[in-house]
Amino acid sequence: MPLTPRAPVPALAVDTLAHGRFDIAAARPERMTLIAFYRGLHCPICITQLKELERLVPDFAARGVELIAISSDDADRARQMAERAGVSALRLGYGLDLATARAWGLYISAGRGTTSIGIEEPALFSEPGLFLVRADGTLYYMAIQTMPFARPPAKELLAALDFVIKADYPARGEYQGAL
Repeated sequence: MPLTPRAPVPALAVDTLAHGRFDIAAARPERMTLIAFYRGLHCPICITQLKELERLVPDFAARGVELIAISSDDADRARQMAERAGVSALRLGYGLDLATARAWGLYISAGRGTTSIGIEEPALFSEPGLFLVRADGTLYYMAIQTMPFARPPAKELLAALDFVIKADYPARGEYQGAL
């Protein structure tokens, strides 16, 4: 069953490279937590996304939004990704259990060998997803993908947050009744 805006999100707890353990149930952002699930070290588009998020950490923080990027990569691959993307301020979580990824609605892909940047894909990994979770642990926004490309630009999401905050705009897509 897909996640529903305004409803609690599933459990999510992962280790991070330099920011301790992340647990969505214990997260206490001023407004929201932005969770960017990414494919892993093998993905060149993920490197670009992480670089953008790294640059925008202070801008999101100014709006009361904490960021974390998470993959199913192990700690070693996550460290390599942090180096490639130049990530230090952005929390980088690793070891995402694929059952948890599926509970969040992410698509799972089977590895198909070496990518264009010469890195072997894992046997299984999740495709990208971007989520905004309110401080109360309910879903505000999500964008889930079956492919690595055409991700929502974080800069556009940042601009949308300005409107959301000013207008106290509610999460949409919450209706679950009869049609």
